[in-house]
Amino acid sequence: MTRWVGRAGTGVRAAVAVWAVTRAALLLCVFKVVTLPGPDVTGDVTVIYQGWSEVLRTGTYPLDDVTWQYPPAAALAILSPAALPFLGYAAAFFVLACACDAVVLGLLVRAGRRPGGSARGAWVWVAGVPLLGPTAYARYDVMVTAVAVAALVAGARRPAVKGALAGFGALLKVWPVLLLVGTPRGVPTRRAWAVAGGTALVVTAGCVAAMPGALAFLTFQRDRGTEVESLGALVFHGARHVGWEGEVLLNYGSVEFLGPYVRLVSAAALALSGVALGWLVVWRLRAREFPASTPGDAAFTAVLLFTTTSRVISPQYLLWLVGLAAACLVVRTSGMVLPTRLVLVATGVTLLEFPLLFSHVVASDPLGVLLLAVRNGLLVAAALIACRRLWVRTVAAPRRRAARAREVSPGVPVRTRATVR
Repeated sequence: MTRWVGRAGTGVRAAVAVWAVTRAALLLCVFKVVTLPGPDVTGDVTVIYQGWSEVLRTGTYPLDDVTWQYPPAAALAILSPAALPFLGYAAAFFVLACACDAVVLGLLVRAGRRPGGSARGAWVWVAGVPLLGPTAYARYDVMVTAVAVAALVAGARRPAVKGALAGFGALLKVWPVLLLVGTPRGVPTRRAWAVAGGTALVVTAGCVAAMPGALAFLTFQRDRGTEVESLGALVFHGARHVGWEGEVLLNYGSVEFLGPYVRLVSAAALALSGVALGWLVVWRLRAREFPASTPGDAAFTAVLLFTTTSRVISPQYLLWLVGLAAACLVVRTSGMVLPTRLVLVATGVTLLEFPLLFSHVVASDPLGVLLLAVRNGLLVAAALIACRRLWVRTVAAPRRRAARAREVSPGVPVRTRATVR
């Protein structure tokens, strides 16, 4: 036992040391001590976020800015640098992003020390964030991911805590609502979902009462095109080489394809997301067992499905997947090892396509198309494998065990036999 504790302590110290070195490198990048090729990834903070914060401080949401496409609690993330008044806006934001990163590491290390826990989750986070490069600290997604990881690891034994954090996270950036899909049936589900709904209603009401325009984001995504890094964008990257007459423009805050058939491809992406939702509903209804790994595995699978089928796959979306993958693997019995590896490779490829070689992506040249095909192909493979493993562990395997038990003792209720065994 003493030997095991010693090895675990050494592993934690190693993870913290690697974290410190890699995060120092990220800070050097966002503070522009080191400059990477490609577009400046800090522009969202220094220009867009800072501009939004100035509007928010006047007592209103950015009503005239269609790039404001976030739920009302996102205002808290945008205004958060005010908590460090001795720093400029951008510097304070980067410091807070690093602090959230550290919080996630602490949560994963602590969860990994529980019975049935594993240090793999902490290492996934330590390695995955720098694979995305400085974009990880130049978007508020690291703050949302911290809330999501806290919901899964801190809420593992407390459904109400999970529900509160998931509900609040959904009002930061919508996707954390998917954390609830794998909550065990019965009291845990009722408690977590009820608290999530209550939290979301209270926070929304507070935001609406505090400032006008809290719900304006609902109308600002209507005319978006297909973002150049999405799965559907591969259609137009290829079509540009055979005479497609559309164009690539900065639209609604991202670089998108606009022109013939874009609405059709965007509708197809929405339909794929609908299929993903349908599969999750079917899985939820047919799942027979919810072991300790299921809440994290299901959340990771759900977010992976919706990320992959989205008409927008911004680089920072990979941070969500890295965080949820880490929360999965902090449970030793998780079945998401292979999907996690694929996501980590996809995250590294994402750094190549943005910002390092983004000009090739925008130009739809062979290198840019190859990078996108590899990254998006890895995400598709990870999503399909995750779905299969989640289904096998919670639906197919329990059914096979039940069938074998009936063959051994026909006429005896399966639940009774399982208890006797």
